[in-house]
Amino acid sequence: MRRVPIFEGGKAMRLLERSQGSELEECMTLQPYLYANDRPRRRIILLVEDEPFVRAATCSILESAGFEVLSAEDARDAMKVYAECKRRIDLVMTDMVLPGRSGQQLGQDLREHSPEVVVLVTSGYGNPECETEVPESRTYFLAKPYSRRTLVEKIEKILGAAALGRAATQAG
Repeated sequence: MRRVPIFEGGKAMRLLERSQGSELEECMTLQPYLYANDRPRRRIILLVEDEPFVRAATCSILESAGFEVLSAEDARDAMKVYAECKRRIDLVMTDMVLPGRSGQQLGQDLREHSPEVVVLVTSGYGNPECETEVPESRTYFLAKPYSRRTLVEKIEKILGAAALGRAATQAG
């Protein structure tokens, strides 16, 4: 299924969904932005996954949910991508088991450079130690396999909590 946005006069948009030859039209009214800076910033996720199929599928899910995704296949590659990114990465989503280092070790390494980094660790292994979430240290967990909905809802919840934490820190 593919959604094709069509802008009409900057105020209305039709989404055409194509699925096996059928076509569904859905109309939405959009509020035009007065200035380019008024647009909300797309949130950036660094996805670290060594399995190419899982990385591609997860990247597709996240992009279709409106996130900008940077991907890496291992911890070393992730450190390089993180260091070279000129914008703030909102979330690092990493597999627990990676070649060379664990996802938790990657999170610790990233925190040496950026203490505020938010990390979501995923795993298909049933290890209770790894399934612990520590919101105070901005570390979260999601068991594999996960659905598109579960993944997106988890990330939205995490990013919402992170934004509240940043606002509280800035306020006082």
